[in-house]
Amino acid sequence: MSQYQDLKQACYDANMQLPKLGLVLFTFGNASVVDRERGVFAIKPSGVPYDTLKAEDIVILDFANNVLEGERRPSSDTKTHAVLYSHWEHIGGIVHTHSTYATSWAQAQLDIPILGTTHADHLTADIPCAPPMDDAMIAGDYEHQTGWQILNEFQRRGLSPSEVEMVLLANHAPFTWGKTVEKAVYNSAVLEEVARMAYLSCTLRPNVPRLKDALIRKHYERKHGVNSYYGQS
Repeated sequence: MSQYQDLKQACYDANMQLPKLGLVLFTFGNASVVDRERGVFAIKPSGVPYDTLKAEDIVILDFANNVLEGERRPSSDTKTHAVLYSHWEHIGGIVHTHSTYATSWAQAQLDIPILGTTHADHLTADIPCAPPMDDAMIAGDYEHQTGWQILNEFQRRGLSPSEVEMVLLANHAPFTWGKTVEKAVYNSAVLEEVARMAYLSCTLRPNVPRLKDALIRKHYERKHGVNSYYGQS
């Protein structure tokens, strides 16, 4: 049995949640899981349909993108995952999809504005959209540069990746992450729902106002603050 069996199973389980949640079609996405102690991560193989994917198909790599185990080629987005794992040491899982509403905001090159309490339950900022990648980055090591596109945008805006666990890439699609891959999958589903709500709100009322700061603070802090009271203790 593989020494990475548990890691491969966790990665497989996370990937299989994506079609179940309506976040991917065909092969439009991937999830990865990191093992910090061993300095490796597991990711879905490239172009393998979800209905034929097996746990043993999952590929294991180090942070330098060297394949340590797996017969299949890893996801084409592997280098993006490696960059994020290398620079954000607190994250345990990453999800990339082309979910419809989140990707529509990305293609429009727009941040998703914080309009309602569903958004504020999860973060206090607009969901950022990184600008289009410049030609030199596109012509270079594209997937590696995509990771840097995310890192650079968070640095430029002064955003914390532990507080804002999602991003849109202009003309591309969303990435999400979390302390665990389960949280990354959850964030991907939340992002798609918030994107859908924001799209419908802006369609109904193009000048829809931003959520009041008092409501943003209230809804975020009742779930995440030191005096949070949402859920069961």
